[in-house]
Amino acid sequence: MKKSILFIAAMVFSTTFVTAQEFVYFGAKGGVNFSTFSGDGWSDFEDESARTAYHLGLVAEIPLSDRFSIQPEVLYSAQGYDIVEIEDGNDLEHKLDYVTVPVMAKFYLVKGLSLEAGPQFGFLADHEIGTGENDVDVSDDNINKFDLSLGLGASYKFNNFFLYGRYNAGMTDIYDIEGVEAKNSVVQAGIGFLF
Repeated sequence: MKKSILFIAAMVFSTTFVTAQEFVYFGAKGGVNFSTFSGDGWSDFEDESARTAYHLGLVAEIPLSDRFSIQPEVLYSAQGYDIVEIEDGNDLEHKLDYVTVPVMAKFYLVKGLSLEAGPQFGFLADHEIGTGENDVDVSDDNINKFDLSLGLGASYKFNNFFLYGRYNAGMTDIYDIEGVEAKNSVVQAGIGFLF
């Protein structure tokens, strides 16, 4: 699976470089994730809470016109949800970490301010249940290794820095369990740098 992830990342960035070599901006970004799930079939978790974690990775921006760009990314995204909230302690969480490859179409409303939308391809990198201490690995049998999401967001660029917010709505089920429909639901915010 790691070879597949590296191959996709290499293809995205090499295609980007070849098609618009002199206009491509590369950079890095990172920030906070507030992730939970949406769907049916979880009667025991009617009051599910968000897991607060992080995302970090590389980004490229390919301007196709004055107002339109394509922005491919490769990120490590720590997602999941709280199973149980523990007062005065660490919550019990199902941690679902992905290597994600978003490909966003960006439309600039005014100089610096853009709206973005596009697909995100996620590949399960790690998953476990725990409180942060003595986490337990769980079986891969009922967890889908691939996650498709739709990303919607906005960003504001000033000089070489940019601030952004994005919502990733899961389109595929997290679990391969009949009668259970649970999809990733992730709000992201952060800062990036293009050079």
